Amino acid sequence: MKPISKHLLYELSVQSPEWKVQYLLQFHQSLTRKKALSFREDFCGSGRIACEWVKQSGKHSALGLDFEAEPLQYASTVNQTQLSIPQQKQVSFKKQNVLKPTLKKFDLIGSFNFSHSVFHERADMLRYAKSVLKSLNAAGSFFLEVAGGPDFLKEDRHEKIIKVPGVGRVKQVWEQHQFDPITTVSDYSIHFKLPTGDWLNDAFTYHWRIWGLRELREILSEAGFKKTLILWPEGDAYHPVETAEHEPFFIAYIVALK
Repeated sequence: MKPISKHLLYELSVQSPEWKVQYLLQFHQSLTRKKALSFREDFCGSGRIACEWVKQSGKHSALGLDFEAEPLQYASTVNQTQLSIPQQKQVSFKKQNVLKPTLKKFDLIGSFNFSHSVFHERADMLRYAKSVLKSLNAAGSFFLEVAGGPDFLKEDRHEKIIKVPGVGRVKQVWEQHQFDPITTVSDYSIHFKLPTGDWLNDAFTYHWRIWGLRELREILSEAGFKKTLILWPEGDAYHPVETAEHEPFFIAYIVALK
């Protein structure tokens, strides 16, 4: 069996690039009354969402930022090359810390899969918010994907099977380690068991501060965003809300408008 990229396994088990491009675009347009053509994917990893973005039309462009060279290489040598030649020219990837604003400005910037949780200090999160604000066009929007609830903080282990074309059934294991209630920092791991029986242990590891929705909104407002709102899951869809019922686990989006 050929070696399996951990990035492909991550994309198949964790990401939903088609959903994000379709629905977050709709929210952007309903909130700003403008279409989003340019997109920046922060902490982009393998760049699947950025590549999905440019499939919409010849006018759509995307930039993926990450500070690790290895996933960026996968993004440019695998995902980008699977696009048509014109689409390949519409997307680019750059090794850059997201705390530094980009010269190019964008209609929409996203931090997905809770990636901004790598910032443990309020000063760093505020700096990131200010950097994003400077990198947005007028009437631009910033989407942060946030997870929370008590079930996200307890030691736990979840398994699921994903089907990988040409490979077979792969078991994905999401492991939650001990949560520190003082620092609000916790460790998480993703492992994969291959059809051969071999394990990719700690294929991905995370050392995250678990930020509250309210404190993130306060930071975004302090950074200069004119408005923030919460997209909260209700059934199979997300809706703007200002209050919500307690959930043991949730994935929500904070939208900040310039």
